[in-house]
Amino acid sequence: MKIPKTHPRYKSLLQREKLIEGVENGVTATAGLIAQGRGEAFDYLIGERTTENARKAIRAAVAKLLLAKHPVLSINGNVAMLAPDDYIKLGEVLDAPIEINLFYKTPERVDAIKALLHEHGCKNLLFGDNTRIPTESARGFVDSRGQGIADVVLVPLEDGDRTEALKKAGKFVIAIDLNPLSRTARKADITIVDNIVRALPLMIKYAEGYKSRGVPNIEFNNRENLMGAIALIKERLADETILD
Repeated sequence: MKIPKTHPRYKSLLQREKLIEGVENGVTATAGLIAQGRGEAFDYLIGERTTENARKAIRAAVAKLLLAKHPVLSINGNVAMLAPDDYIKLGEVLDAPIEINLFYKTPERVDAIKALLHEHGCKNLLFGDNTRIPTESARGFVDSRGQGIADVVLVPLEDGDRTEALKKAGKFVIAIDLNPLSRTARKADITIVDNIVRALPLMIKYAEGYKSRGVPNIEFNNRENLMGAIALIKERLADETILD
């Protein structure tokens, strides 16, 4: 579908089309389209922008990833379609492997995501399932070289069961989730309430800056962070100019 750049919903529609393409080429599960629609709704509520609240979470998350001994970036089909280049770049800057982890897992989907990421230049990719974290979901199987030994795991567009399982396994979990009320957002140690396509470039920017200037030790309270995101939504909904 050809979307004119002048369309007021250009960026949003472009993301939708990428995920539809992902379903067609076997990268994205059909359930991923539902997840995208839910995220879109919350993006509307925060004003489709990166809030200062989200920037604070991004700074804390990047610092934690840089200070980690074994950081790992988890990837699913939606992330692979929406932001492959930025996700690969972030992994390179952090010197962290990217690990494929899927709820609707088939050998064909894993192969499709591997091919896509390799096409975009990913050189540090893991996809094994030789150990597991405490959940009965298929996403409990992880790579012993990656999330199996990770101390910090980035889980964008994640499901709550696996976030809880990673926490039970002793991991520090960083989530990117537009819904501040989701179980993922509430169970993670740091939740970036932002659209992944906006958050990743900022994460790269801060990571590069911290590596050159020094990594700060940032105190962060995720409950306060999520309450701040909810308060912002409430303020916007109470603002009569929201419909202007």
